[in-house]
Amino acid sequence: MRQLISNGNPMEEIVGFSRAVRVGPYISVGGTAPVDAEGKTVGPGDVFAQTTRCFEIIKAALEQAGSGLHDIVRTRVILTDIETWREAIEARKAFCLEARPVDTIMAVTRFVNPEWLVEIEVDAVVAEAV
Repeated sequence: MRQLISNGNPMEEIVGFSRAVRVGPYISVGGTAPVDAEGKTVGPGDVFAQTTRCFEIIKAALEQAGSGLHDIVRTRVILTDIETWREAIEARKAFCLEARPVDTIMAVTRFVNPEWLVEIEVDAVVAEAV
């Protein structure tokens, strides 16, 4: 069964994407940007605040998919300035310390919105009850 997770972004239907997709126990959360409910950038110039916002959105998507932060197995932290990795990881710790997923940190030239300093991708696997 394939479950599409939406956060109400009107671009989802226009472009053809979902915030997250769950197939069986596997959940993939796509590149998550630091935006508020109106689509405005949260924390301009602040990687810690932006990373925190990304994980808040990810947490909500995982919960909508019947999962949670504890099921995260991989994170990808994508930055526009690799020198800010420590601030991003400090924010990530608040959400991932218990699950201790594998992690990739990388830099890109820029995102669609030049105010965004970070995007986060997450993969989760819903563990079976023992």
